[in-house]
Amino acid sequence: MREQIMATLDILVVAPHPDDAEISLGGTIAASIRQNLQVGVLDLTSGEPTPLGTLEIRARETQRASELLGLKWRRNLGLPNRSLQATLEHRRMLAEVIREVRPRVLMVPYWQDVHPDHVAASTLCDDARFWAKLSRSDMAGEPWWAPMLLHYFSIHLRIHPAPSIVMDISAVIETKMDAVRAFESQLITGRSQAFPTPIDDIRDRARYWGWAIGRAYGEPLVNRESVGVCSVADLL
Repeated sequence: MREQIMATLDILVVAPHPDDAEISLGGTIAASIRQNLQVGVLDLTSGEPTPLGTLEIRARETQRASELLGLKWRRNLGLPNRSLQATLEHRRMLAEVIREVRPRVLMVPYWQDVHPDHVAASTLCDDARFWAKLSRSDMAGEPWWAPMLLHYFSIHLRIHPAPSIVMDISAVIETKMDAVRAFESQLITGRSQAFPTPIDDIRDRARYWGWAIGRAYGEPLVNRESVGVCSVADLL
């Protein structure tokens, strides 16, 4: 997609494949944009090959989903799908993007998953976050340390880790679901329409996490680091 030039991002979502950001964080992205935060998505791979997708189809679907969410910055790093690895070369590429857009918050895949690309992406993000701050380096851009790193849950692994934060996405659930449905080749075409469909599962998970915080819909995030506050009011 054609990206708007901006000096920094408040939030950078790093996704192994196009559609991962929408499935896991579509509501958080939409809500943050409504709150005038600068949000970007970096897809690490094209996501292809898949049974019913092509590079052209996935690009159109990604463009449509980005428009529905209101994203102005989205990029694909062009790393290899199905064989993503946390190599030094890939670490450097991601670190240079982090140095370029200087996010205050990085949102990256949870470190446990059955999909090897997701596990590799999580490690890669940890490593690149560290490298991005190095001062004596020939990497492009100025050193930058993203102050907060949050992990989002993947749809593949059927476990129940405890989140640190659950974002209330009740006001934007339909925007999230519209963005998810934009990936027809992955979630709709050729799929059984018997209940529950993959679309049903995504909505039901959001409903569960909303229930967990006494709201209609939510999205969970994990923070491995302590969060400092100056007042209890910061929690209200």
